[in-house]
Amino acid sequence: MRLIIYSMLGLLIVIQYPLWFGQGGWLKAYELERQLDAQIQKNKALEIRNNKLAGDVKDLKEGTRAIEERARSEHGMLKEGEYFVQIVPKDGAPQSPNTTQVPAPKQ
Repeated sequence: MRLIIYSMLGLLIVIQYPLWFGQGGWLKAYELERQLDAQIQKNKALEIRNNKLAGDVKDLKEGTRAIEERARSEHGMLKEGEYFVQIVPKDGAPQSPNTTQVPAPKQ
C-alpha cells in the first residue's frame, strides 16, 4: 500500500514540475509579465519625449521665435545692439549660465 502512495506522490511531483518550472510555467509567466510592465513604462517615457520633440520640430518649422530662442540659449547669439552681461558670484564658483540681456544705449 505504501508503494502505491509513494508512486502516486512521485507522479504528482513529476506532473507539477513543468507547471511551475517548465518553459511555459507560472514562474516564467510571472517574469515575462514583470518585463512587460517595465517595457510599457519605458515606452510611455519615450512617447512623452517623442511628443516633446515633435512639438519642437513643429515650432522650428513654423515660426522664427523658436529659432531665435534656441540661438540665444544654446549658442549665445545676440541681436544687433544688445550686450551680453554675466554676473559672477564673489566666490568665483561658476553657476548655471543665467544671462541678462541689456539693450544698447541709444546714441
